[in-house]
Amino acid sequence: MTFVVPVVDISPYVTGTGDRAAVAAAMDAACREVGFVQVVGHGVDPALARGLGAAMDAFFALPPERKAAWRTAPEVNRGYSPPRSESLSLSLGVESASRMNDFFEAFNVGAAQSDYPHAPGLPQPDYAENTWPDVPGFRGAVEAWFAEAARVARALTRVFADALGLPVDFFDRMTGHSLDVLRMNNYALPPGSVELDGELTGMGEHTDYGIVTVLWADQVPGLQILAPDGGWRDVSPADGALLVNLGDVTTRLTNERWRSTLHRVKPPVVDGTVLRRRSAAFFHDGDVDAVVSVLPGCLAPGEDPKYLPVTVGEHVAAKLRGSRAGVVNTAADREAARVLAARG
Repeated sequence: MTFVVPVVDISPYVTGTGDRAAVAAAMDAACREVGFVQVVGHGVDPALARGLGAAMDAFFALPPERKAAWRTAPEVNRGYSPPRSESLSLSLGVESASRMNDFFEAFNVGAAQSDYPHAPGLPQPDYAENTWPDVPGFRGAVEAWFAEAARVARALTRVFADALGLPVDFFDRMTGHSLDVLRMNNYALPPGSVELDGELTGMGEHTDYGIVTVLWADQVPGLQILAPDGGWRDVSPADGALLVNLGDVTTRLTNERWRSTLHRVKPPVVDGTVLRRRSAAFFHDGDVDAVVSVLPGCLAPGEDPKYLPVTVGEHVAAKLRGSRAGVVNTAADREAARVLAARG
């Protein structure tokens, strides 16, 4: 069955006109019930998405040895990641059948120290400078999309603030030098580059790490989210929509009033061939030194916080050690329990 993800039109927060209260109420309902939202009215020019897709195609079509030249160390969340070099399930502390078994290849760029001259001395490699492949037009197209995705993410945090009854600048206070990363994913690999079998995992079960994720994706099956009934449901974006989902930082802030929804990718295989699928996820994670603790307004009388305070940097580092370095994250027990329940 096809799982229905709520559609929310955020144009009042983009254009400055319209019923913001209605948008905030719709967002609150979507975040309480699903954790994934199809966002329209975002104002992104479709030409930018086409440019991003063309840039991704040009890079991922390169021979493996050329792409490998832009591979970085696991602790540097930049550059190229080849197939089976990561395991997203380990970011939740859940072992996969093969520890580094995720099928996708990716290229990451992010906000660097040079993007935040007002905040000198930011820790490395959190704010590493980007490495750009020598593919004509790649950098321009990717930077254009990065800027627009960042704009949409910041508009969404204003929606979130209203929906949660917070000051309008609440999220601005924790995103002055936000750990923002754009991850471009490719699931269509050349013949012979991966062994196809019944356990093929495009991207293992995981939650995203930060405040909010803005996702552009092909309208091709593969993305699945864990529905409230405990089953995995297929998700595909509607025409012109961006898929938006919550990250762990927002879950911790709201004490699970809003939950970072577990999701995975199971690429469709037809006659032994993986159908082409691309996506680009923009992660708006927050300042590395921002302290994440449960909001008082999200605690019912007598209710205790489900999470201890943690900085964004500490939280993201633990997740990345799992996904990119194969070190099981032991601080994600609540999320891991949801994965294991779904597998059961």
